[in-house]
Amino acid sequence: MQLATPDEELLRRLAETRLERPLVLSLYLNLDPSEFATPPARATAVRSLLDSAERALREREGLEHDDRVQLQAGLEQARSLLTRELDADASPALAVFACEPENLLEAVALPRPVQNRVTIDRSPLIGPLTGMAHRERWCVVLVSRQDARVLRGSPDGLREVEKVHDPVHGQHDQGGWSQARYQRSVDKEVADHLKHAAERLLRHFKRQPFERLVVGGPREVAAEFEGKLHGYLGDRLAGRIEVDVETSTPEQVLAASRECFEAHEEQREDQVLERLDEGARGVAGLENVLRPLNERRVEALLLDEAFSASGTLCPRCGWLGPEGEERCPADGAQLEACDDVAEKAIELAIQQSAEVLRLRRRREQLGERGGVGALLRF
Repeated sequence: MQLATPDEELLRRLAETRLERPLVLSLYLNLDPSEFATPPARATAVRSLLDSAERALREREGLEHDDRVQLQAGLEQARSLLTRELDADASPALAVFACEPENLLEAVALPRPVQNRVTIDRSPLIGPLTGMAHRERWCVVLVSRQDARVLRGSPDGLREVEKVHDPVHGQHDQGGWSQARYQRSVDKEVADHLKHAAERLLRHFKRQPFERLVVGGPREVAAEFEGKLHGYLGDRLAGRIEVDVETSTPEQVLAASRECFEAHEEQREDQVLERLDEGARGVAGLENVLRPLNERRVEALLLDEAFSASGTLCPRCGWLGPEGEERCPADGAQLEACDDVAEKAIELAIQQSAEVLRLRRRREQLGERGGVGALLRF
């Protein structure tokens, strides 16, 4: 079975999985290489998580016999998958979602470590995935006098997707008019190469749009290349890095780009907090956020990275309310207590195609507003 990546399509599909009874098993497995570098250590981590899942199933109250049998079947599927995939993948974390009645068995490779977690619920636990959704918003293009490389990805990782090479003659040192003519010819070849690279980048952008662009390479070459970019791309410039164009690995390019990524993240968080305070299209605090979420009016859900709160949930329609509510205003059903309404809010946000933003750098500012906010469509 091929491991999935936490992209938006997967999140939407998982968020729309909702059953009448708690039959969905969600497992998050931490395989941080700094702790689990060897196969035996990783195998031990898997056994520990599966033991926790067995214990959670044994101790779960209120399950009918058939439900328990189906959950056990899902756990055995997860056990087989984790054991099989462990040797084939070196991800720092894995998530597995299993539900035998729904024929659901999904394994997801995560780009960074997570806390071990086991849940049994009516729907998959997708909150931990939201900060990792694989949207290749960033493009890094490296340019030299005769080569160009295009990398795509996010702060979690970059991958090389395209290369451009144009033959350019070397320097000429004979002096005189001959050297001047030769140098003009070489300069033209370099300019043509940079124009070609800019055209290829534009074609790539039209096939797979990105939000921000970083240019890397020798300073003079990078500056000349930026001058040849189409306006669509020039508007997306977010910084410049200096790396060896020919030999740098994607990991080295990512490390060099980190400052650009972090500066943009800070700017993005400042912008959403500013919109949050504008008034009509921004609300803060749990009760104020749950109302438009239930009405499917949310454009973006903002959460302190560590936000958690108790609440209530309608088992019929999924309506979310604050702690202490007893009846669903939508269908009159008896509400159930929800230990962490933030997880259910994330589900509901994804179901209505809202962006979920977990603030890391401006957590304190969002905390002053209740730890949770929403930007509204109307």
